[in-house]
Parts: sequence; C-alpha cells; structure tokens
Amino acid sequence: MVSWEETSKTQPRVVKQLKNSIKKQRLAHAYIFEGAHGTGKMAVAKVLAKAFLCKNAIDGEPCENCSNCKRITSGNHPDVHIITPDGQSIKIDQIRSLQKEFAYSGMESSKKVYIVEHADKMTVQAANSLLKFLEEPGSDTIALLLTEQVHHLLETIRSRAQTLSFSPLAPEGILQKLIDQEIPKPIAALASSLTSDYAEALEICREEWFAQARAKVIQLTEELRQRPDYCLVVLQDQYLSFFKEKEQLRLALNLLLIWYRDLLSIHLSKTENVVFFDQLQALEHQALQTSQRKTGEALQSILTAQSRLRSNVSPLMVMEQLVLRLREG
Repeated sequence: MVSWEETSKTQPRVVKQLKNSIKKQRLAHAYIFEGAHGTGKMAVAKVLAKAFLCKNAIDGEPCENCSNCKRITSGNHPDVHIITPDGQSIKIDQIRSLQKEFAYSGMESSKKVYIVEHADKMTVQAANSLLKFLEEPGSDTIALLLTEQVHHLLETIRSRAQTLSFSPLAPEGILQKLIDQEIPKPIAALASSLTSDYAEALEICREEWFAQARAKVIQLTEELRQRPDYCLVVLQDQYLSFFKEKEQLRLALNLLLIWYRDLLSIHLSKTENVVFFDQLQALEHQALQTSQRKTGEALQSILTAQSRLRSNVSPLMVMEQLVLRLREG
C-alpha cells in the first residue's frame, strides 16, 4: 500500500510540498510531475488522489480505510481517471472521452482527479484539447500530468500547471527497494550503482545474464591479478564470447569501472563505499599489489575504452588494449 510515508523515502521534497499545500488548502488545479522513469511519479499521484478524495483525511493524511481510499488502492475508483498512451501516443479521442466524463458530476463526490501518464506522448491535437480543459479548471478537479520529458509538453500547458521535479533515486534508496524485492544484496548493490532508475535496476537484477556478467568481470580481475600473462587468452576465450553485443560490452566496462573505484576506496580507507562488498578480501589483496596512482591510471584507461567504444572502434581492439594497460598496473 502506497502512502505519504512510503513515497517520502524517495521524494521527500515533493511530498513535503504537496502535504503543505493540502494543509493550507492551496492545491493547484494542475500539476506536472516530471522526472526519470522509476522515480515514483505515479505512486505520488495516487497518494495525492487519496488525500484529495479521502472522507476522513487529517492534515493531508488519507485514512486508508474509507471507501475512497480503498477503491483508489485497488485501482477502480470511478472519479480517478488514468490516461495512458494508446499504442505510441495519447490521442485526441482519449482526451475528449476524459472531458466527457468530467462533464458529469462525480460518482462518489463532486471531486475528480485525472492522471495523464507519459503526457509528453500526446499528439498535437490531444495536447491542444487538453489545454482547453486546463484553461477552465473546476474547483474540485485536479489534473496530474506525468512525464519523463517535460520539454516535450506545450509551453502553454506548462504555464498552466505547477511543475514538481522528481529527483533521481540515491543508490542507497534503490538498494533498499531492491532488497525489499528479495534481490540478493551483492546483485542489488551493483545494479543500484549502475542506474538511478529503480525500475531499470529491478529489470537488470531479474536478468540471469547480469549475475553471470558480474561473475565474468570478477574472474577477469582475478586473472589480471594472478595470471596476467594469460589475460588475453581469457579475454578471447571467455570474455568476448560472453559479451557479444556492444551494449553488453559497455555494461562490462561499467562493471570494471565500479571494481576499480572500489579499489580506490580501499586505498583511501573508505571501505564503506565498496560496491563489490562480498569481494572485499580480493580487493584488499589487489590494493596491496598496486599503488593508488596505478589505480587512478586504470580508471582513466577504462574511461578511455568507453569513449573509444562509443566511437565505433573495434571492440576487440578496445578490450585488448585495455587489458594490456590494466595488466601493467
């Protein structure tokens, strides 16, 4: 069950602003929730709908027990309308249908909420139709426009709504949410370091390939440390045969980058920052074998490899040269 308390863990600033507006009875008639995928825009929208429609709300806190709260939680409240793209876009007929619904009085009360998900995907006709709707707001109506690309909305729509920006989730917040989904902590820690998008992190974690990729990167670091003369053989036989696509290779370089950042954290006595925490002993052993300067050079080499890969240099050449440089460290 989504609540203000739950959403404030990831978007405290947005939640505080909305709750203060409710307490002071100064809710805007239209809001734009803008931010990356997975930052909790829909969750906040649903809690706001509850707070607005709840029969027993106190200082903006929905009771969660009245019929309105329960129906919003279950997704079947007749006065909360959610518009999502029909195929690739939100079409004018969808907005017209919404306007028709709002021409009638509310089923449960005089209040109504409509939520437009991926509002930036409205066709020009749909956006202009919605604009007319926003120009004549009802006192008991709230519009919530959710978007990942606010600049794609018409300027006239943006000027008629209050924009609230949703911050990217901190790695710690994503990590905890992944653990709550019973994702193993070593996998969750790595995924939360790769993206600030919770939904993307969860998708990464649920791919069996990702756990295998993590193991391959750890194996390569072991070869670099223990059998440096065989690294190119391992690269050819096991590494490149696994990371076949360029996107997969980009991910491999990101994982290597995190490994060497962890190594730098060991040098700086900041073990609390280590992402590969279950490999702490191996990292500490490697730190004894190399200097902080060499670790910095290794990080720069990985960044250079990422840049060369984006420039369409042969992946084989990029990885061979990188491994040779890392072997020197």
